[in-house]
Amino acid sequence: MPLLENGQITPDRWHVAMDGEPLPEGAVIVPLERLEEGLARTGDAPLGVAIAPDVDVAVLRTALPRLELVAVTFPIFRDGRAFTQARALREHLGFKGEIRATGKPLPDQYEFLLRCGVTTVQTERAEDISVWRQAHEIITIAYQPSTLHERPQGLGLRRFLG
Repeated sequence: MPLLENGQITPDRWHVAMDGEPLPEGAVIVPLERLEEGLARTGDAPLGVAIAPDVDVAVLRTALPRLELVAVTFPIFRDGRAFTQARALREHLGFKGEIRATGKPLPDQYEFLLRCGVTTVQTERAEDISVWRQAHEIITIAYQPSTLHERPQGLGLRRFLG
């Protein structure tokens, strides 16, 4: 499936480590259960980790300086725990690397994903990319603070708008 960044298709340099197979060379995303194995690799190859929705991101605290990517998962569209994980990675743990949304996020959620700190999206569904682009451009008002360092907007914040 395509990888989206800022509403555009972007090349994916990452390989996903498969269960029971040796870690591939280069940039690799390992499941949380194989994180120690990934951290033990020699060399400077980029390392990422994929976490399940029920994982407390605080378990990554000591590994974050060595990680370039954290993949959060949307197992179904109604499960919003990955939003919280992304926001916690940015705001509470100060993670500056790529946060990738995987699984089944919806185009309607795209702008909210970006506001929570997600940088790239990879879905399991074959969708028209123009729907994601449109969702990125059409939503212009938000009611919650963002990790994007933008001016707050929304009905509850009218008194702060110029």
